[in-house]
Amino acid sequence: MDIQKILSDLRDCPCGQEHTFDTRMVEIEAGLTVRVGERLTAAGFPKNILIVSDRPAWRAADGVLPSLDAAGFSSKLFVYDDMRYARVEQVREVEALAADVDGIVSVGSGSVNDICRVAAYRLQKEFCIFATAPSMDGFASDTAPIIENNFKSTWQAKQPEVILADTEILAKAPAELKAAGFGDMVAKYIGVLEWKFVHMLVDEYYCPAIADMTMNAVHKMTALADRVQGDDPQAAGAIMEALVLSGLAMKLAKSSRPASGAEHTVSHYLECYKLVRGVWPEFHGKKVGVATVHINRMYHNLAKVAEIVPTEDVIDYAALREAFTAEQMAEIEKLIPRMPMHLVRPERLRAIWPDFCRLIEEFLPSDGQLLDWMRRAGAVTEWEDVHVTPDLLRAALRFHPFMRYRLMPTRLLPMMGLDILDYVD
Repeated sequence: MDIQKILSDLRDCPCGQEHTFDTRMVEIEAGLTVRVGERLTAAGFPKNILIVSDRPAWRAADGVLPSLDAAGFSSKLFVYDDMRYARVEQVREVEALAADVDGIVSVGSGSVNDICRVAAYRLQKEFCIFATAPSMDGFASDTAPIIENNFKSTWQAKQPEVILADTEILAKAPAELKAAGFGDMVAKYIGVLEWKFVHMLVDEYYCPAIADMTMNAVHKMTALADRVQGDDPQAAGAIMEALVLSGLAMKLAKSSRPASGAEHTVSHYLECYKLVRGVWPEFHGKKVGVATVHINRMYHNLAKVAEIVPTEDVIDYAALREAFTAEQMAEIEKLIPRMPMHLVRPERLRAIWPDFCRLIEEFLPSDGQLLDWMRRAGAVTEWEDVHVTPDLLRAALRFHPFMRYRLMPTRLLPMMGLDILDYVD
């Protein structure tokens, strides 16, 4: 991937913001495993490193350690049994292990990368990802979702200086993980739509060039829907490149707006609810894909509302306390005063509503098109597929906007006298 061309194309961007990122090498190619040491040396990566992985990923990446040894790296290895959650306790564990090294290499996908990127940021260590599955869009991100007090929030993290992926390994990744990566990418339709909306409503920063870059990556992904499930290194590489582009877009925008919206926050609610109860919440991208289908449908239904009469925002704290545990509510109460609701003027919301409805119809895929892409990619589309009951779904839809320091259209529905449950089929 020519990352310097990405920066060059964004020089003197009309949005007025300087676009930069820390990643200096992205290589996605067949047979890369045996050249990891060579590529890290070429990138100027430090030789004294900590490698962190879990057993499934480490088995898939067989050959990485001999490559590093041959290139003169001094490696300390720590392998988890099966890393499914990125918790603050694991971040601290990696921090302790990395105290005497100069760089961290994460081998895997998802949660392993997340704990390492936060530890690398906090310790100011160089960071590399060797990806083993095209399962999520955060490879190039400088933030990470971390669980603390059974509440998932976004933490500042280190953007990797180096991202490496062997397409032969990616192609052999479990079908469920590849479908999860697809679900995470189609979610960008919702994220970019909501980014456009808040720009219209409160003039929040928005960059058309980064939005276009994100959607170009999505279009590459959807064009490959039929090839997601196959053992196809070329398709796996193209999908991985799209996922990396999405992460770069977040760093370039200095925000996760290009990559996520209500669908991600609904997924976070479901995940936190299940974590408290010791229930496996399914893979992130799997839930996000299902949520994208239904939030996309919700927005198309909302676009049929011809006129709204917004009022001032009122929070039902009693209902909130029923929707979250006391531990989680303590985190919610930290967020609420910082949420930018004071910027929303009811008269402005009413004035832009027709434009927003037109944007929904013009920008979002139809329900039929989205379902077709998901099914061709082998991704699930219904709440039952991710073990979400009707009662849990109702709570997630109503209360997800309180989990994030972000202005979302779904947070504003009560101001309009609209109940989200009336618009989600």
